[in-house]
Amino acid sequence: MAIAALITWVITALGGFYMLGTWLSRAGAKAGNSRLPVPVVFGHFALAAVGLVVWIGYVITDKDVLAWTAFGLLVPVALLGFTMLARWIPVYRARAAAPAAAEEQSGPAERYFPVPVVAGHGLFAVVTVVLVLLTALGIGGS
Repeated sequence: MAIAALITWVITALGGFYMLGTWLSRAGAKAGNSRLPVPVVFGHFALAAVGLVVWIGYVITDKDVLAWTAFGLLVPVALLGFTMLARWIPVYRARAAAPAAAEEQSGPAERYFPVPVVAGHGLFAVVTVVLVLLTALGIGGS
């Protein structure tokens, strides 16, 4: 189960890297060009990256404290992720409601996130949290 969690975590990270790259390339970190606060974006990224490193440490050493530390890091990662999702949904709805001819190059950077990437990132994130929790609880072996 620990390896399955590692795989889902890496897949989640790949989707996150793609969206972060899109956000940065569209000037999302500049003031006024995004509905996603810079500290939330980079806090989510940093905590998830540290958690992944801790999880790799757990997979190598099988120390329960590392599994629980990784899970503890995932809780604020998930909360920040839900915050960003809640702020992204109105941007997506506004883009979907606008006619294609009226779409402009300006606007929030996150409007360019592909829906399948957002959905996949969220789905794999939920699976990762569940697998990490089950592993930390000792369910399913490690």
